[in-house]
Amino acid sequence: MELKQVIIAYKAGHDRSKQWADKCAQELENLQCKVLLGPSGVKDNPYPVFLASATNKIDLAVVLGGDGTILAAARHLAPEGIPILAVNVGGHLGFLTEPFDLFKDTQKVWQRLSSDIYAVQKRMMLEAKIYEGTDFTNSQAVSETFYCLNEMCIKPSSEDRMPTSILEMEVDGQIVDQYSGDGLIVATPTGSTGYTVSANGPILHSGMEAIAITPICPLSLSSRSLILPPASMVSVWPLGDYEINTKLWTDGSLATKVWPGQKVIVRMANFQAKFILLRETYSFYQTLRDKLQWAGTRVHYDNNGQGK
Repeated sequence: MELKQVIIAYKAGHDRSKQWADKCAQELENLQCKVLLGPSGVKDNPYPVFLASATNKIDLAVVLGGDGTILAAARHLAPEGIPILAVNVGGHLGFLTEPFDLFKDTQKVWQRLSSDIYAVQKRMMLEAKIYEGTDFTNSQAVSETFYCLNEMCIKPSSEDRMPTSILEMEVDGQIVDQYSGDGLIVATPTGSTGYTVSANGPILHSGMEAIAITPICPLSLSSRSLILPPASMVSVWPLGDYEINTKLWTDGSLATKVWPGQKVIVRMANFQAKFILLRETYSFYQTLRDKLQWAGTRVHYDNNGQGK
């Protein structure tokens, strides 16, 4: 990998993250690399400026923070094909990040990247648009395209109460069900360990390509999660939402309102997020045990508990 132009984004308001970002910027500039440096957070989105001001191809994005910081980077950089080196500096769970211990010798990291001593992990993403019209063939897009690495969520929100939503869903033109409850999650395998698992949905291996549909607190015991093929087209629209409470959320961030007569169409994006792996071995199951604190990290038996 060439290191001629690199993005460095750090968690806004986190001193340690900024300190390491400044250190990385100084080292890369000493290697004759142009650095685009800035904070990323709820009120800070540096990526449009980064992409607009880039004079040449951006070779890499170093993102220092937690999973929220990484999700924001993926939404903006994955469509441009920019690989992301995500490091847990100031985060909590860090499902998507490389361990800080593998990164703290930053000079060695730049040498490894320049010598192509790393792996690339690709993760499926979703895209969504708002459409108006009687059916898809006669519908017209009325919004920009929204992207997510974890999930699209269609759910209501209101300042003064907790509204219930009634959503209807079809897949590939076939009606599936109506969901009365707190909303609907349309997730990637990466997102299955986020909001989806909190809503009692399934956990999917992050190397898969599939779409997981999970209702949030449905008012029906028969409403269950669905796993769909990755090429499926999922359409969701609100019923009886006279107060315009229904909104589309992407990775937990507000995307747009969904007005009466509109529908959200979600499908697999035509690109993947690319993550740089510094670990010599990567285990999805080890990540689950560590991050979700499953018993495999706490109780150890000789011979795997099988006896002699």
